[in-house]
Amino acid sequence: MVYKEINKQTEKNPDFFQSFRHAIDGIITVYRDERNMRYHTLIGVIPLVLAWFLNVSALEWIMLIFCIFFVILMEFLNTITENVVDLIVDHKYHILAKKAKDIAAGSVLITAAFTVIVAGIIFIPKIIDLLVMNR
Repeated sequence: MVYKEINKQTEKNPDFFQSFRHAIDGIITVYRDERNMRYHTLIGVIPLVLAWFLNVSALEWIMLIFCIFFVILMEFLNTITENVVDLIVDHKYHILAKKAKDIAAGSVLITAAFTVIVAGIIFIPKIIDLLVMNR
């Protein structure tokens, strides 16, 4: 009995629902604090609407959704990196802190560029077909 009480007090999250609440808090924090996350989410809606209008295949839907979530995931990792670096350097300039933050931001940019390429591969032929049919 004593072991259970001591163990319960030292557990990080005593139950699944508390872990879930912490995860939701993290998502809310990123959306509240990070302007770019809100932009990525809004911009991510554009290809979804376009996919609906252009009647893309199931595989194309999967690729688009994967790419959008990949960009959002990279933005989460970028935010984590920025916060940890700021904590370590106490918001003071350090060249290694700048490099870490720049690299993390670059990963988001590369992922977003990849997403645009995938969207182009999916949408450009469909848009061309649509334009040719309407002539």
